[in-house]
Amino acid sequence: MLKFLDNIRGAEEKISLKRQIINTAVIALLGITLGALSKFLDTVPVNHLPALLQYLDISNFLGRFAVWTFIALCISVFSLSSIRAAVNVFLFFAGMILSYYLYSTFIAGFFPKGYAMIWVGFTAASPFLAFICWYAKGQSRISLFISAGIIAVLFNMSFAYGVGYFRSRSLLEALTFLCGCIVMRRRSLASTAIMIAIGVVLAFALNIAMPFAFG
Repeated sequence: MLKFLDNIRGAEEKISLKRQIINTAVIALLGITLGALSKFLDTVPVNHLPALLQYLDISNFLGRFAVWTFIALCISVFSLSSIRAAVNVFLFFAGMILSYYLYSTFIAGFFPKGYAMIWVGFTAASPFLAFICWYAKGQSRISLFISAGIIAVLFNMSFAYGVGYFRSRSLLEALTFLCGCIVMRRRSLASTAIMIAIGVVLAFALNIAMPFAFG
């Protein structure tokens, strides 16, 4: 099965065990740092933040899914194997939610259990999703449709739309979607355009089938 999947993207690359451990430790540390930073910004009064961060609504941006999905996507597709993508993304999210909720409990003084369970579920599913995402950078049709699926999810996380209206959830989320398209770009402009078109159509279909906010 793994050999079949490898043919979707190409043979998995090999690196030393020491380098694997270092890379994964850095990713976990990144998750811990960003989780604590996110909660810190969430507890600081908006008018105490620099004007640019107030304008960008950085606290709410970090409280929604798009940016974290994009970071996980980058970790996945730039990992050297599908297994390492699964491990790296899981440890990133584990570090992120650990530091976020430790900060929330012991410094901010409250623990939002319901919201935490959503992120625990997301973290539990992340290795499987990362494993699949790694194959999106291959050149097969399967890879193309995986890429389009990723674009669809990012689209619905970045934009709110319905009959008679369409808007980005924020400037930063619109930029997140654009960066996601760049990361997932295909070898040719035409293939990239096809990927995005399929992704947008799929996003609309998902929005009809599951009409709840991903933001």
